[in-house]
Amino acid sequence: MALFNHYQVETPESVELEFTLAGIGNRLYAVLIDYVCLGSVVLILLIIWAVLAYNLSLYASGEWQLWLTAIQIFLIFAVYVGYFVFFETLWQGQTPGKRRAKIRVIRGDGRPVGLQEASLRALFRPIDDFLYIGALLIIFGRREKRIGDLLAGTLVIRESRDQRGDHLKLQQPEQAKILAAELEQCPGLERITADHWLVIRDYLLRRGDLLPKARQQAEVRLASQVKDRLRLTAPLADNPPEVLLEAVYLACQDRQTTLTKPKFEL
Repeated sequence: MALFNHYQVETPESVELEFTLAGIGNRLYAVLIDYVCLGSVVLILLIIWAVLAYNLSLYASGEWQLWLTAIQIFLIFAVYVGYFVFFETLWQGQTPGKRRAKIRVIRGDGRPVGLQEASLRALFRPIDDFLYIGALLIIFGRREKRIGDLLAGTLVIRESRDQRGDHLKLQQPEQAKILAAELEQCPGLERITADHWLVIRDYLLRRGDLLPKARQQAEVRLASQVKDRLRLTAPLADNPPEVLLEAVYLACQDRQTTLTKPKFEL
């Protein structure tokens, strides 16, 4: 029995990517860190709220105290849910705990999660935490999904071993840099959207995990779609698929990282 389960998805661009599921150990490590961070935030808010509530109670009747308690419960729940929604949406499926554990939430088609998926996961997290239901589903489920993952259509995966922060190791760096400079001068580069760029990046990060034949097929298919989207003609279109993908990644890197990532360090 393998230590980690592998899951293969086909992106909307018909490119097959293989992911390693995070596993219960990594996910518990991540959630413990997140709960420490979340608990610190809630504790600070409770102290502030206690001071405000005490001052208000001097002038409020018994009915107002019930309202204050209801508002306090609502604020705690909003912070609890909002913590995970905020980070998973803004940090492409990662929270501080997930980043530390080197795991990430993605959609079932391999794309990054959005607001809808992050919200569904967060709203059902209390149910998953109740009596360790989520942990049991992760341990005994084939795709290691808790209730929030099942409803949101998401997976929790381990980061690729080839990834080092926001950088990846290029196989043809010199050729890719030269071609990237030429592509930056071509009209239509904006047709490579954030989703397209993320698919290219994920493939380049995970190509070392693919068998040679599968890797070649994926490169040819993805490069062909990039050529069609950019409407490339010779001689630019005659570059090897791997070089073209690396060049497009470099050419769009600054613009797409600005659009898909927060301004501060992840």
